[in-house]
Amino acid sequence: MALAVAVHARDATGPLLITGAWARVTHAGMPMGVAYLTIRNVGSREDTLESADTPMAARVEFHRTIIDHGMARMRPADDLRIAPGATLEAGPGGLHLMLVDLKAPLAAGTTIPLTLRFKVAGELTVRVSVRTE
Repeated sequence: MALAVAVHARDATGPLLITGAWARVTHAGMPMGVAYLTIRNVGSREDTLESADTPMAARVEFHRTIIDHGMARMRPADDLRIAPGATLEAGPGGLHLMLVDLKAPLAAGTTIPLTLRFKVAGELTVRVSVRTE
């Protein structure tokens, strides 16, 4: 179940609405985690998600899961533009945020900070709920 909490980033032309930020639990020794969220551009100007980071990992990478000859494969995702009225959905089986070289396991029931950087809206930090889902 997605969190109902929304975070707004405002610039001169309108906001981005970020909802449902969550990450999967990881266990000791797992070097990577994964996070998901939804970004809706309710403003009047296109924006682009350019990068992200968290103190819980060495870096955050954007990936897409694609099916290639019947096999699920991850590929780097770029061009994360969000047109006015559009939604960028990061969820299982599609676009996702890889948390690379975790510094500690992600424990159920905790939250972690995730800073998103947008071309227009700038930096926005959201709280990501860690779940067993």
